[in-house]
Amino acid sequence: MHDPNSRKTSAPTWARTRVSARLGIEYPIIQGPLGGLSSQRLTAAVSNYGGLGSFGALGLAPSAIKDVIAELRSMTDKPFAMNLWVSIEDAGARTSDEAAFKRSLATIAPLIQSLGGTLPAYTPYSAMKFQEQARVLIDAKVPVFSFIYGIPPKEILDECRSKGIVTIGTATTPDEAIELQNANVDIIVASGFEAGGHRGSFLRPSEDSLTGTFSLVPQIADRVSVPVVAAGGIADSRGIVAAFALGAEGVQIGTAFLACEESGASLLHRQALLNKRGNTALTRGFTGRLARAIKNQLLDTMNAPGVEILPYPLQRSLMRNVSIPAEKAGRQELIPMWAGQSANLSHHTKATELLDALVSGVTAIVDDTFTARGR
Repeated sequence: MHDPNSRKTSAPTWARTRVSARLGIEYPIIQGPLGGLSSQRLTAAVSNYGGLGSFGALGLAPSAIKDVIAELRSMTDKPFAMNLWVSIEDAGARTSDEAAFKRSLATIAPLIQSLGGTLPAYTPYSAMKFQEQARVLIDAKVPVFSFIYGIPPKEILDECRSKGIVTIGTATTPDEAIELQNANVDIIVASGFEAGGHRGSFLRPSEDSLTGTFSLVPQIADRVSVPVVAAGGIADSRGIVAAFALGAEGVQIGTAFLACEESGASLLHRQALLNKRGNTALTRGFTGRLARAIKNQLLDTMNAPGVEILPYPLQRSLMRNVSIPAEKAGRQELIPMWAGQSANLSHHTKATELLDALVSGVTAIVDDTFTARGR
């Protein structure tokens, strides 16, 4: 594994935080896991630069996760994070029946047919198991295990600690952060409601846990002693400086990395981000769980009154019958496009260029501040 002190002398002062020290990285910048839009290329690029690349493995079978870890280790010798969802199904997923499937399908059937797709048939739900996914990460001794939607069982966290695996949990409220600290999680991501993708709330419903980053970060930083990473609405150097002023010792950035060509996002998705079409809204319609995406025809359709949404992950599987043919047809208005509220600040098409801008930008702001104070 990368020696955490190998390049420490070259890191600017602002980058030397407990987050960078604990993770063994040069810059306390974490690339958001991006769920199903992760890619090994992006994860490795961020880690090789000196940040922490992350790979969202929530939808992968244990054997596939093992392959991803092996590939990442062939691409970087620096620390990287593997991300899982602790809660991977909603109440009702196992009891949802064919009648519910048909009611939900009725909303999107015209869209599927307009794209030349075939209407899906009902198939019983087959559950994935978080413990089996986590076992792969532990056995592989990944450098960092990050997670959302809950806290892993104590035995899993204990085993991570014994193997030297750094753990990162996500909180959307101060109460969730306290629970994470009580579980001895190493680092806490304070995720504001500006963030793209899923909310990750676990103590209360997501709709009751919508706190903005500017309010959430200082509240969490004041109530926990472990390092805090700010997430949600951070897309440039100004956001990083603001996060540090609020008490964070690191940042997690998702959407700005999603716009880069190394990500797993489709060309249409990346173009929407770079062309400033990032007016976003929250919806349960794409997966069954509350998440933020670019507002388009599909999002408006799924947010309409009376639309029946299946429990997660059934709704997620159903919506692929729209998204896959929509991408093939180039129909941007019918693709779920995850994005945070600062999507319009996405400018860079390469991860290294984005990281260069972030690091140099923060350094310039910090230097200017000290110069002004010295006058």
